[in-house]
Amino acid sequence: MLRLRLRLAHWPRRTLILTDTPRPDCPACDGAGGHNRDYGDHTTGEYAGTEWDPCPCWDEDRRWPLLPLPRLPRRRQPYVDPWGNGHSNEPPF
Repeated sequence: MLRLRLRLAHWPRRTLILTDTPRPDCPACDGAGGHNRDYGDHTTGEYAGTEWDPCPCWDEDRRWPLLPLPRLPRRRQPYVDPWGNGHSNEPPF
């Protein structure tokens, strides 16, 4: 059974996507979708990183792009001198 939700993705362009979510009552992951697993270097035993082990209750790659969102033009505010004197090359102190 799919548990769908809407998300905002920042792919090359902002896009609204429909994605699957982990099963909230899953006994293996408690609804988190997986577990972090720390691992160490096999020769020294020092910490070497963390891997994500996904739970089989969901597929994190199951997603469908729905709607690319438009890029809004940025509005530039014109510079307004607070003293009304125009631009000056004098230091502000």
